[in-house]
Amino acid sequence: MKPLFLKGPSLFARALVFGLIAIFAIVADYRMGWTAPLRSAMSEVVSPLYRVVDFPAVVSEWWGDTVVSRSELLRDNESLRNEVLVLRTMSQRLAVLEAENAQLRELLNSSAQVKGRLQVAELIAISPDPDYHTVVINRGSDDGVYMGQAVLDASGLMGQIVEVQSSFSRAILISDASHAIPVEVNRNGVRSVLRGLGRLDKLELLHVPATTDIQVGDMLVSSGLGQRFPRGYPVATVTSVTTDPGKSFASIEAMPTAELNRSRYVLLLFAARSVLNSGADDGLN
Repeated sequence: MKPLFLKGPSLFARALVFGLIAIFAIVADYRMGWTAPLRSAMSEVVSPLYRVVDFPAVVSEWWGDTVVSRSELLRDNESLRNEVLVLRTMSQRLAVLEAENAQLRELLNSSAQVKGRLQVAELIAISPDPDYHTVVINRGSDDGVYMGQAVLDASGLMGQIVEVQSSFSRAILISDASHAIPVEVNRNGVRSVLRGLGRLDKLELLHVPATTDIQVGDMLVSSGLGQRFPRGYPVATVTSVTTDPGKSFASIEAMPTAELNRSRYVLLLFAARSVLNSGADDGLN
């Protein structure tokens, strides 16, 4: 007797049935939301798994942001420090330019009161030896500079040219110990000789009788005697007058009106060459 085999539905029929069931479930869930509680419960069950799977990505992103941010901050800080240094340097240069402009304005104002042709020059070097008060200017024989030419700043006489080259010249300051200049008291015309003491802030009047009418605060101007310096330019202001009954001459000190240790721009005074050359040795001891 042959066994009986029950033959079930075909594969196609089963697929069709399951497909209809799935479509029905989808439509029913869309219309009535039957499976929402089931989906919510399943989401609660698998959400920790999502966190575990996503953890390496979160750590990697945090680490990358931290490292990149720190390196960017370091670069930004360095860039800002460099900008600050540049701005400070620029501000210092602006301060220098403002000071130079102020000096040039003073020279311009003072040149209106000077008789004769003038030329602006700039100091390019000073003597490193404290015993010699000389400066080098950026004008020479090519610019018409000549020996004995008077050098002024906005406040008064500074000195005279003692060496001339084609593109630069050397000037001795009135404060040099080897320099002397004939002066007169602007108040009463008393004449004397003002000598340098090797100090930028102090000069000395020579051989002034103790009875001479010279007072503290008197302005000393160039007398024009000696035919080296033109007459009437401020040279110094008397700062002290000391008399000793046992001495025939008073001890009189003065301070230069010119800013010998500060002026960077000076004026070269072009006077009558014939007059100045006739006294080529006057003004120096």
